[in-house]
Amino acid sequence: MNSIIVIDESAHFREYMRQKLEEKDIEVTVAGNALEGASKTSNLRPDLVILDYHLNQNGFIEVLRQKKANPHTTKIPVFVLARNIEQKKVIDLIPHNVKKVFTKPVKVDALFAGMSEILGMPFKLDKSPGLMEVHLSDDIIFIEISEGLNEDKIDLLKFRITEMIELYAIRVPKVLLMFFNIKLTHADTPNMMKLFETVIHASRARPSYIRILTADPFAKKFIEEQEEYRGIVVVNNIQAAMEGFLASMPGTGNENQKVGIIGQKIFSQKDSVEAESLTLRFDAETKARAAVTADTFEEIVQRSSIAAVDDDEVVLEQIRSVFKPLGAKIKTFSSGDEYLQALETEKFDLTFLDLIMPQIDGFKVLETMQALGKDFPVIILSSVNRRDALIRAFQMGIKNYLTKPMNPADLFKKAEKILKPGM
Repeated sequence: MNSIIVIDESAHFREYMRQKLEEKDIEVTVAGNALEGASKTSNLRPDLVILDYHLNQNGFIEVLRQKKANPHTTKIPVFVLARNIEQKKVIDLIPHNVKKVFTKPVKVDALFAGMSEILGMPFKLDKSPGLMEVHLSDDIIFIEISEGLNEDKIDLLKFRITEMIELYAIRVPKVLLMFFNIKLTHADTPNMMKLFETVIHASRARPSYIRILTADPFAKKFIEEQEEYRGIVVVNNIQAAMEGFLASMPGTGNENQKVGIIGQKIFSQKDSVEAESLTLRFDAETKARAAVTADTFEEIVQRSSIAAVDDDEVVLEQIRSVFKPLGAKIKTFSSGDEYLQALETEKFDLTFLDLIMPQIDGFKVLETMQALGKDFPVIILSSVNRRDALIRAFQMGIKNYLTKPMNPADLFKKAEKILKPGM
């Protein structure tokens, strides 16, 4: 039987690795500090050591020093996990038989692929589509799921939630679970059950503090039919979901106050990338996006067709001045009606869309685009004081926005994020 020692200060990472590796019939030993890790490595002589680069008091170097000094352990391969490490220091690790260095937060599919090479055994992960993001705003955990339910990402979600609650000392957590661009069927029932059990147990949130945002009829029916999910509220818009959380907060009776607080919580989300040990993204996803093209952003823009829709000629000229010199095919429209007429015969790779316009506004444009199945990327433009408009756009599935007044750098960066694969 293959054996691995995991030496890491994160109890959540150690527990995740123990659970996943024991499923593969691998003997797993964990250690939370350098002294314990060095001792277990010497005594057990595993087939692989997974070592945290950031152990306290130079513990990382001490583990490697003791392992190298012992003739029984000197040849044991090591994987190092680090948030940041200089190239020179990576080279210095080679004499200690360090085979790979993985960046934290760790992409587990890359880690398991590395273990497969060392141990000569397969590590199969769920390759079905499924994107998952977790963010925090005050005591509300936002979980976004799109494209599908990936079983291995649900496993990761458990540890991501518990890690976040501990890092931010959340005493009374609330959860908003949001489904976007996903159509569920009876075949998804096992993963649906696993997902909700994971969210409920990992967050320890009361059912009344869990909201599900979805327009999927199967998801809604599934939740409402399960007795154990009684108390969980299913809604089809973000404002209804958030108002339930705000009901117990003082000073939120006024409608304008509610909109302001909702906007602040949605658009002021934070995550804990600095401290997290695991990410919900897979390395294979990043490589797939990056492999689509290795072109520079300028080359991508030259092949792109960009639309700008705004009743303010100054804004249209600003967008033209940013992208036209790069060679982009850019068309501007001073009204929503002009743009919708163009959509009858044209397709755009990216659209900048003002929300507040006379006659046909940006919301009507978005509704028409959705009805026609026009699903190309949209960046909405809104005044900084119109959080209510941003919330409404968010409900329609639009998550890319810029607030006016804009600067050229913001326009460029936002377009690059959308148009350039792997960004």
